[in-house]
Amino acid sequence: MNGVVVLVSASLLCLVLGSVHAFSVFLDPLEKTFGASRAMVSLTYSMALVALTFVVLVGPKVYGRLPAALLILGAGLVAAAGTLISAYAASLAMIWIGYSLLFGAANGLGYGFGLQVAARTNPGREGLAMGIVTACYAIGAAVSPVLFSNAIAAGGFRAAMLGLTVLLLVAAVVSTGLMHYARAVFQPDASQEKAIAVSPRTVGLLWLGYGAGVSAGLMVIGHASEIARLTGLQAMLWLAPTLIALCNMTGSFAGGYLVDRLPVGWLIVGLPVLTATALLILQANTAVSVVMACLGAVGFCYGAIISIYPSMIAKLFGMDVGPRVYGRIFTAWGLAGLSAPWLAGFLFDLNGSYSLALMVAALFSAISAATALMFSRIPVKV
Repeated sequence: MNGVVVLVSASLLCLVLGSVHAFSVFLDPLEKTFGASRAMVSLTYSMALVALTFVVLVGPKVYGRLPAALLILGAGLVAAAGTLISAYAASLAMIWIGYSLLFGAANGLGYGFGLQVAARTNPGREGLAMGIVTACYAIGAAVSPVLFSNAIAAGGFRAAMLGLTVLLLVAAVVSTGLMHYARAVFQPDASQEKAIAVSPRTVGLLWLGYGAGVSAGLMVIGHASEIARLTGLQAMLWLAPTLIALCNMTGSFAGGYLVDRLPVGWLIVGLPVLTATALLILQANTAVSVVMACLGAVGFCYGAIISIYPSMIAKLFGMDVGPRVYGRIFTAWGLAGLSAPWLAGFLFDLNGSYSLALMVAALFSAISAATALMFSRIPVKV
């Protein structure tokens, strides 16, 4: 039961933190408020993902040094501080401090630690536990666009940030209480402490396959609302990011379930191929139904990929070495988070269309599939 309580605690906080991936709703309001270009505003999301990545990378060094409940509380309070600063920011630079730095870093702690502690406290179901945490993170991204849109309509960007601050504080208190009740601790298993040689080629292939795969998804996720605007959905800009996030959630559940049951090579090759196909169809069509179907496919594949890779790494390298290896691989996600949304915005600024950006995203997916195919053909010794 303690494993279930820990899983609920981690999932609840990630549910609210996942709202970071609904940032595309804020593109237009922030552009108008600060008179900034699409590329400059997109940097807000990009830098938040960089902060997230850095904390996931260094997180394993502190996971076992502090009580699990304190780590969860810290993630919630820092996130709330960041959104509160953003609510009263008078410049885009202050948004970068509050939203990008503080809220982004808190996402890295809450999501990174939540994944690992949920897997560790649910032995034999690590893939499913990680899939549930990732799916709840995606649910937050699915629910928040419509909430943010209503808040913006009522009181602008400030109202949205203040509402998010309240939700973060509530989630932090409840999640901390659950983690304390479960008496969760993150301790290395002394019986498994040993040096495991991880081949640079293996890490390199995992890094490139994961990074290219998530780059394609983030280029679309970071601009989902504006892609919808160009297809005639001006009255429901929240629909596209919500659809992507719901499919992201479904993909995360499916990925966590399937990685325990199917050859992982099929998954890490097949999902990017499906993403590339959807992106090429999306680039050539403007019919609303086709656009929504393709966005949903991209969201599903992205959710499955980000669920499968940490589960696969945990199974390959063990629950003690796995978090450190995953931290290194996750830097690819950070680089993608920095470059992919900005790149999509830059390509849009060039010609006022997302066609070129979607073609580049499809190329990233093709690279991911090719790299995953190479990885699946080499022996991995742990």
